[in-house]
Amino acid sequence: MNILHVCLSNYYIDRFSYQENEIVHQNVIDGHNVKIVASTETFGENRELVYVRPSKYIGSDGAEVVRLPYLRLLPHFIMRKLRIHPGFKEQLEAFQPEVILFHGTCGWELNTVANYKRQNPSIKLYVDSHEDFNNSARTWISKWVLHFLYYRTILRHNLKWIDRILCVNVSAMEFLENFYGIPSNQLEFFPLGGKVLKDAEYLARRKATRSLHQLEADHILFVQSGKMDSSKKFLESLRAFSRIKNPHFRFIAVGHIHDDIASEAEQLIKGDPRITFDGWKSPEELRDLLCAADVYVQPGTQSVTMQMSLCCRCAVMIADVSSHQPYINANGWLIGTNCKLDQAFQEAAEQPHELQSMAENSHAIASRLLDYRSLAARLYR
Repeated sequence: MNILHVCLSNYYIDRFSYQENEIVHQNVIDGHNVKIVASTETFGENRELVYVRPSKYIGSDGAEVVRLPYLRLLPHFIMRKLRIHPGFKEQLEAFQPEVILFHGTCGWELNTVANYKRQNPSIKLYVDSHEDFNNSARTWISKWVLHFLYYRTILRHNLKWIDRILCVNVSAMEFLENFYGIPSNQLEFFPLGGKVLKDAEYLARRKATRSLHQLEADHILFVQSGKMDSSKKFLESLRAFSRIKNPHFRFIAVGHIHDDIASEAEQLIKGDPRITFDGWKSPEELRDLLCAADVYVQPGTQSVTMQMSLCCRCAVMIADVSSHQPYINANGWLIGTNCKLDQAFQEAAEQPHELQSMAENSHAIASRLLDYRSLAARLYR
């Protein structure tokens, strides 16, 4: 089966473990002929957004990648929002896909894939949505000009040719239904997933990584990861952890600490020998660390690492927002009005035996909702 992933409304980044990478990789494993058409937007060495030259190559996930330039009509900062790519129609027609997954609802080239579907009604056209009011339409121009007048108009105009809109979280479903006016019967929950490990692999990774970090059997490891800024509530995590004087507690943070909180974060880390900051990790190193962890901490804005942590059987401390509701069922704490971080850390200290059952519940949730083998298979139906 020819499967085309269109990453022109977001970005495709080699050697990462984002949804675009994982589904492409699973499609390749499943024996399909897979192609990615992407913009020139990607990550640089320090994980900042950069723009590369148009190119064609075999990507890290095993599929051909074609990077297309933006149309040169207006200044680049405008064209990268309009997302018009010369040459896309030709790539589409040459590949003759049977399934198209258009990543992101925001972009001109939705017109192109919808027209292709109109001419080839037997194919499947899916559009996935990552957009919500947490990450999109946050300024007046973005909300009313880009999203309401431009992106929304394109999506609604082509809606009849789209088989399903696959929403990565509840917030995205609410955003499309309430702001874009998309009927709920065209929306489907399609969460950001992960690799659900078998028992033997999970136990081997856990044993090796806990040994590497000199963790004893009675140590309780908390992990927080990502680009640590004020929105991630990293300082709140460090303060709450430090207030619980449990000698069995350990806290490892990985990622990057933004300058706006770096000074205070450094003081808190140096002030508690149980806390370690380990910098950036590769996806596999992060997976190893999450297997070693007992609790994944994410009290602030959302991150795909939360889903990975469930696949690695972590209990979780996550923000009490609607998009996290599907992932909590006796496997952790929702941090918000009804439960503060201090309370969650205190309960973990008082009832460490509960963490094993929480781990089992996280594994059950991940197996039911997040396994990329099952998510990828939904594209073949």
